[in-house]
Amino acid sequence: MVDVSVLILAKNEERNIEDCIKSCSFAQEIIVIDDYSIDATKVISEGLGARVIQRGMNGDWGGQQTFAIQQASNKWIFFLDADERVTKSLASAICDAVIKDEKNAYWIERKNKFHYNNAEHGVLRPDWVCRLMPAEGSHVEGYVHPAIVTPYPNKKLNGFMYHYTYDNWDQYFCKFNNYTKLAAEKYKKQSKKCSFFKDIVLRPMWAFIKVYLLQGGFLDGKIGWILSVNHYFYTMNKYVKLYYLYKSNGKL
Repeated sequence: MVDVSVLILAKNEERNIEDCIKSCSFAQEIIVIDDYSIDATKVISEGLGARVIQRGMNGDWGGQQTFAIQQASNKWIFFLDADERVTKSLASAICDAVIKDEKNAYWIERKNKFHYNNAEHGVLRPDWVCRLMPAEGSHVEGYVHPAIVTPYPNKKLNGFMYHYTYDNWDQYFCKFNNYTKLAAEKYKKQSKKCSFFKDIVLRPMWAFIKVYLLQGGFLDGKIGWILSVNHYFYTMNKYVKLYYLYKSNGKL
């Protein structure tokens, strides 16, 4: 084990949390910030040796992650979502980086998987996420898709993690509805403008073209088409919700 604190945010993740924690056997400390789960998330996590702290998130991902950083006992922290898994190659790379103790913020390649669907392009193409860094001076900002703010130089780390995005279509569309709502509320707080023609008519078309054609969604066949079309509606929905948030306040 190396002196790194793994920080996991969770809510009702009993189906994921065991495999997530077990993939972090390299870490001296694992902390689960539990948003008052009503399933067995807390019991499973504690049974696997994790320290569980219950705290309401109330949609503030950045605030919850910053709170998690403040609970870490080690100099180094590693963020992990409950639906992600650390591979052996990544675990080895994390250990090397922590032992070298060079103050960098490390970005990690994440391979996205939709259970029972074979897709590797477009919406589910691999992406890079900032996850490993010294705790000192680091915090997180933002409600939806928060950004980690750190004073250290950015570097890419060898190895990769798996991200199991959705178990089924019910979960997919539940997140779809929740995330578009949170995105609209975030944009409104930022006073982001919303044009019906530009943002509700044109922007979703461009979103589809980008993921289906430019980012290779068409290479994934039927599921690539479905996910690309859903991305069109995801983009449209968050701006429709923003548009009517303004309209309900008489600002359009």
